[in-house]
Amino acid sequence: MFMGLGMGSRPLRLAAGLATALVMAISLQACSEKKDEKKTEEKKSAVHASTVSYAVVGQVSAPITITGSGTVSAWQEVPVAAETGGLTAVALLVDEGAFVKQGQPLLRMNDVLLQAQLKQAKASFDQANKAYDRANTLFKQGYLSAAALDNAQASMLTTQAAMETAQTQLSLATVRAPVSGIITKRTAVLGQVVSPGAELFRMVRDGRVELNLEVVETELALVRPNMAATVTSQSTGPVTGTVRIVTPQVDAATRLGYARISVPWESGLRPGMFAQGSIDAGTQPALVIPQSAIAYSENKPGVYVIGPANKVAFRQVSLGGQQGKNIIVREGLSVGERIVTTGSGFLNNGDTVKPVGNPQTTGL
Repeated sequence: MFMGLGMGSRPLRLAAGLATALVMAISLQACSEKKDEKKTEEKKSAVHASTVSYAVVGQVSAPITITGSGTVSAWQEVPVAAETGGLTAVALLVDEGAFVKQGQPLLRMNDVLLQAQLKQAKASFDQANKAYDRANTLFKQGYLSAAALDNAQASMLTTQAAMETAQTQLSLATVRAPVSGIITKRTAVLGQVVSPGAELFRMVRDGRVELNLEVVETELALVRPNMAATVTSQSTGPVTGTVRIVTPQVDAATRLGYARISVPWESGLRPGMFAQGSIDAGTQPALVIPQSAIAYSENKPGVYVIGPANKVAFRQVSLGGQQGKNIIVREGLSVGERIVTTGSGFLNNGDTVKPVGNPQTTGL
């Protein structure tokens, strides 16, 4: 009975073995077919790869020019007001556009009453001063007590202070320029009763104006005080200026900082004007690529970088100035990367290309 069972199981074992062998054969065939398909796809990709010229990103020492725009403003704008009040303006001595020196009279008020008060104060001081001299003589001769001498001296000092106060009040009736500069605004009019602290004139100190040039944060670190600059507006030609200061902060919303460029008043630039500016930032290391490599996606400049297996990827870049047929790249690339220079208009991300020819030189 047991022999019969053993003989009967042999055909089953043979059938199972054949089935296993068949499955393995089918799997091997499938793997082989997939490899063949992959090789076929690679061959097709190689056949259809776009032939492109390319360049290698290089680094050079290039003159850097930083450009931008902004508003012209006064270096220091000084409001001028009266320190005394209640008096009528009787003389306007300057008008808008006048250059004045520090201490120069700008406006006079009616000071007749103040002059009378000063005369009275001087008379009182003269009388008290003479009384003190007599008291001092009598004290030395022994005819006057020390207390009486002290009273005479106190009276003299009191009248002296009153006289000096009257002199100060009289001098304040003439409004003078606190600094040298240009009168840019006059609000004072003849006949008005001047109030203490009310603005009468506005000045640009020393006649110095400056362009508040907007600079992107990536370039702000390249700017230094005393760098040469050029400012141009619609109403003036190129004006030579100098970077006075670079602001230490960047606007969180716009990512812009400011370089303040000093320009002379004689240039014709005036506070409130809009102007363009350029700063000579000297010679600095810079990455350069051919202009022909620049492509645009969604109106933003970029280049096609050739990566492993000659597949390309579009990468946005930040551009700077030109250097011959090359263009400076501020951000987005590294030295030694390969970029497409011709044929980029027909490429898409992930395409395989066939770089040919010698790479264009970009400063290496």
